[in-house]
Amino acid sequence: MGGVTGVLANGSPQHLPETKLDSKMVEAMQKRALKGSSMRSFNTIILKFQKIDESLRNCKTIFEKFDEDSNGSIDQDELKRCFHTLELSSSEEETRDFFEACDINEDMGINFNEFIVLLCLVYLLEEKTALQVRLKLGSPKLEETFETLVDAFVFLDKNKDGYVSKGEMVEAINVSNSGEKSSGRIAMKRFEEMDWDRNGMVTFKEFLFAFTSWIGIDDIEDEDEK
Repeated sequence: MGGVTGVLANGSPQHLPETKLDSKMVEAMQKRALKGSSMRSFNTIILKFQKIDESLRNCKTIFEKFDEDSNGSIDQDELKRCFHTLELSSSEEETRDFFEACDINEDMGINFNEFIVLLCLVYLLEEKTALQVRLKLGSPKLEETFETLVDAFVFLDKNKDGYVSKGEMVEAINVSNSGEKSSGRIAMKRFEEMDWDRNGMVTFKEFLFAFTSWIGIDDIEDEDEK
């Protein structure tokens, strides 16, 4: 999910994006990082959980609109029509790349939490259409929510390379829990929850999937299946 690791001429590790979309995502994050972050600690992010949770849960009606057959997931054809409705200028290849990137369990369908991740990636990569998408979705706070998530990742990405490392996560947690013996364990636990492919580096996409789990978006799907 997060790319492969190569080695620079000086022997230090270098993280390499796996796909074109991964590369665009990293470049967009590097560019966004130049603006800095309004976050001052990991606790600042935690305090925003409830507000973000409420905003993302309101996306359920949006998801259901594009889940035309009401089977609980959006297939590739439904996603094409979704992008067409939102007037996104993605090519067929780019639409497929978005689908494959967010179909994390590879069941050929985008479920609700995967849909949220997809929308946030669209927001990050399609800046010129962000306002248009917001208006089309009819959720005025959605853009603000996505910007908060981007801002949170920028805070964690201390060296502005488009990835979050274990060291950066420890540094972020230590800012909030200075002097606490448990801070290292907390940082490692949070990092492991984000590092899905266990390669030691976290992309924005991995961060988003972990975040939807932290605020309980997965619980909504579990409740719907009962």
